Amino acid sequence: MFQLVIRLSCALALLLSGANALAAGDAEAGQAKAATCVACHGVDGNSAVPTFPKLAGLGHKYLLKQMKDIRDGRRPVALMAGQVDNMSDQDLSDIAAFYDAQPRTGGTAEPDKVALGRKVYLAGIAERQVPACSGCHSPTGNGNGPAGYPGLSGQHADYIAAQLKMFRKGYEDPTGRTNGGEAKIMRTTAFRMSDMEIEAVASYIAGLQPTP
Repeated sequence: MFQLVIRLSCALALLLSGANALAAGDAEAGQAKAATCVACHGVDGNSAVPTFPKLAGLGHKYLLKQMKDIRDGRRPVALMAGQVDNMSDQDLSDIAAFYDAQPRTGGTAEPDKVALGRKVYLAGIAERQVPACSGCHSPTGNGNGPAGYPGLSGQHADYIAAQLKMFRKGYEDPTGRTNGGEAKIMRTTAFRMSDMEIEAVASYIAGLQPTP
């Protein structure tokens, strides 16, 4: 009986170590596997074109989930068609580790949108029960890696605005973005925001400077 317990304990330890290895990913291996990602997302994950998001420093857990969702059809992205279809969970974990290890570059905010953007980001919109973005993504925009909330600071404003509008559409229309979880936090939040508020907070986020 004692030997059986030892064997079971060892087997469990091996399973957990394997899960931890997958969770962590191998950044060096990920760099090689991300070779085809460079054209759109840049060598270090800092894309030059607002259509393509910056991937640098977004958080391993978030990046892995998004790539798995795209691969498995939970988050349709036309521009990503076929890019990760044949990749294993380990491949995606390695790529996520590589991009998460890269420093994200900063951006700039449009001066006339800063006041409203700051209000929405730090305080939310009380009259419509829109929570402050900073509650999940941190006041500085660094996100919360362990919780899977991405870093947002320095991200392209056009990309952020487009995703918020897709979440807003996904509140009622399945052709919008619906991979935010059963709680529908992002869909509910975006549904209660106007275009002006979305564009202002996106601009404000772009102007936040990433910190180590």
